[in-house]
Amino acid sequence: MTRMRLKIINPNSTASMTAKIGRCARAVAGEGVIIEATNPRKGPPAIESHTDAALAVPGVLEEIASGEAAGCDGYVIACFGDPGLKAARELARGPVVGIAEAAMRTAAYLGRGFSVVTTLPRTVGQALDLADEYGVSRSCLGIHACEISVLDLETDPQARAIILSACKEALAGDGSDAIVLGCAGMADLCHDLSAALGVSVVDGVTAATLAAESLVRLQLSTGKLNEFAAPLWTGPHAVPCRP
Repeated sequence: MTRMRLKIINPNSTASMTAKIGRCARAVAGEGVIIEATNPRKGPPAIESHTDAALAVPGVLEEIASGEAAGCDGYVIACFGDPGLKAARELARGPVVGIAEAAMRTAAYLGRGFSVVTTLPRTVGQALDLADEYGVSRSCLGIHACEISVLDLETDPQARAIILSACKEALAGDGSDAIVLGCAGMADLCHDLSAALGVSVVDGVTAATLAAESLVRLQLSTGKLNEFAAPLWTGPHAVPCRP
């Protein structure tokens, strides 16, 4: 079987979170799929605001450019805000999948509607915007913040219990059929939460990994004839443009 190489890009610079994201992606990847989990050398340690997201994008594009040079077949943007996703699709020859888009689209298969449980209240509006952009607003019945910062997911011993409580409240209040975890730092919690809640809990890291793998296996990629053609400017983040 021909090997496939997928690059999972954590847009923040926290290496311990990148390692966790990589473990979760490898747990679902198919035979012959090589997972490279990486993060920018510089940039915000967590992405919790529009400013954080903007500062993270150059690092994401650098990772795409290095992946193109190394011959990666596809990419995952492992932050629930999907920062730099459209620009990455311009630069990459293979498919690029964001975890928010993958998680929401996956959850929409699972019932009438889903609830998103995310980190801080200030990120709720961004998630609402993404649900609208991805065409799943009708299925997204609620977005709930659990008042935990991204980095506290790594260190707070109460984080799992707090997230579980927020999921229970979301299911009861929204009448939803599934939960979407609104942060890549929650990727390792989905199976335990699903067992405790009795519903499907969708982690975007694994959903996006399998989506990217499927697109590569189907020999499908981003259309390059119009909006997502390679950029005319061939700067340090760009792939060689077509003549």
